[in-house]
Amino acid sequence: MSTEKPFAGDEKSLDGVNTTTPDPTIAQETSRAPAAVIIPDGGLQAWLSVLGGFCVLTATFGYSNSFGVYQDYYVLSGASSSSNVSWIGSLQLFLMFFVGLPAGKLFDQGYFHHSLAVGSVLYVFSMFMLSLAHPHKYYQLMLAQGVGMGLGSGLMLVPSMSVQAHHWRRRRSLAMGIVMTGSGVGGLIYPIMLNRLLHGRVGFAWGVRATAFLTLGLLIIANCVMTTRLPSAKQRPPGPKADVKSILADGPFLLLLAGAFLVLWGMFYVYFYLQLWVNLHDLSETLGFYTIAILNAASIFGRTIPNMIADRVGAFNVFAPVCLIAGALVFAMFGVTSVGAVIVFSILYGFFSGAAIALMPPTVASVANSVHEIGCVLGLAYFTVSFAMLTGTPIVGALYDLHDAWFRPIVFSGVRHSHCHFYRSSPAYSCSNRLS
Repeated sequence: MSTEKPFAGDEKSLDGVNTTTPDPTIAQETSRAPAAVIIPDGGLQAWLSVLGGFCVLTATFGYSNSFGVYQDYYVLSGASSSSNVSWIGSLQLFLMFFVGLPAGKLFDQGYFHHSLAVGSVLYVFSMFMLSLAHPHKYYQLMLAQGVGMGLGSGLMLVPSMSVQAHHWRRRRSLAMGIVMTGSGVGGLIYPIMLNRLLHGRVGFAWGVRATAFLTLGLLIIANCVMTTRLPSAKQRPPGPKADVKSILADGPFLLLLAGAFLVLWGMFYVYFYLQLWVNLHDLSETLGFYTIAILNAASIFGRTIPNMIADRVGAFNVFAPVCLIAGALVFAMFGVTSVGAVIVFSILYGFFSGAAIALMPPTVASVANSVHEIGCVLGLAYFTVSFAMLTGTPIVGALYDLHDAWFRPIVFSGVRHSHCHFYRSSPAYSCSNRLS
């Protein structure tokens, strides 16, 4: 008769009931095992979230892309110098990205709708406060447009991009690209509205209010249709969590941030100064009104077509060359001295700069180790590049104000914009698509 003892957990009493307590170590490891994350890659909720993100980007990033209209209006009306006025738009962009870090953390903790609602209220309120500001009172413009609108948009931007990862995996770049086209559509609609209203009989106050009412409608739609589908950090069972320290110690991620910082340092020079360039070169007052709209209209295609390609060949493989081409186009401004040249330049730069902006979120998301890190990773990325947004256009403004020389800001922006050639040979390139 065998005297071999059964394994732990196999001993039974005479009535057939298991009397051995399960191994606590095995039970603990089982409880920590993360559940399989299923991403549907489509469906009604997914497409509604894309629509909502599109509305948010139209109202926020699209509006900030229209700052060239305000730049021209404030400078020519004598509010302040080009460099000082640039600080208003730069601060708005800075806070939009800077607040991405806490907004991304709130998103990961399950406060998506709270962040979106608070940001919407603050953003629209600040727009109405801007309509009450005097165009010659610099501090009023800075508080309403720079601080208020910047904080409000920052609470919405990263969550609206991060939530797309809850619904898309294989076609994530395309989904984020469609969302980012909102900034192009907003940059097409708002400049035309503002130029017609600010320089028409309506005037500054009601011109700004009209855009505020349009923005209010877009953000109401966004708050109603966007949804999350993955459990928040509070709802997930014990398991791996986004560790900010480990993310900041990730060499490929840091190298990617450095490159993105340099690229975006010179990105918005054209968006802020092209209308002023056209007016000061006496090319065409009518064309000056539509240059920003042409830029953003072309960027709509730049924010979708390259992203479709990125889903097939990888975000890094598309991001690096479009940044390099956009940087080369900045140097082409030396020859943009006719109406036809301005139109062609606006179309080309709008396409490639729009592609670079739209490809940044999926490129950054591709180096995340898990889907639960995406909110934190995007927040850290936006936080870092926000300092490029803050200082880039004021620097080029100061360079221009020095003897009214255009070649200095062109060289600065073109060189910074082109710092992307190292991606293909960097460790960041070999570590991309970790989530694929």
